[in-house]
Amino acid sequence: MSTSEELKAEIKRLIVENLMLQFGVEKITNNQPLFGPDSLGLDSVDALQLVVALDKNYGLKIPDPEAARTILQSVDTIAAAVTAHAGKQVAV
Repeated sequence: MSTSEELKAEIKRLIVENLMLQFGVEKITNNQPLFGPDSLGLDSVDALQLVVALDKNYGLKIPDPEAARTILQSVDTIAAAVTAHAGKQVAV
């Protein structure tokens, strides 16, 4: 697995490319909210696309809306979930 900053850069690219955003990765900060006030302005359709992309790219399954609310808060929270998932994969 890549370093933390490389992983966060990958996640930013994944967000921009999969959601076909009209701006580049440089607009996204690691701790910026993805949804809600003062966020990137993503919506529920974006959330669904992001869940599918995370499963496809990292094998990270997000089982329910509550888990999605926790994991999809920011690039930092997504990176933490991907890292934790990768750690579980190795431990098995």
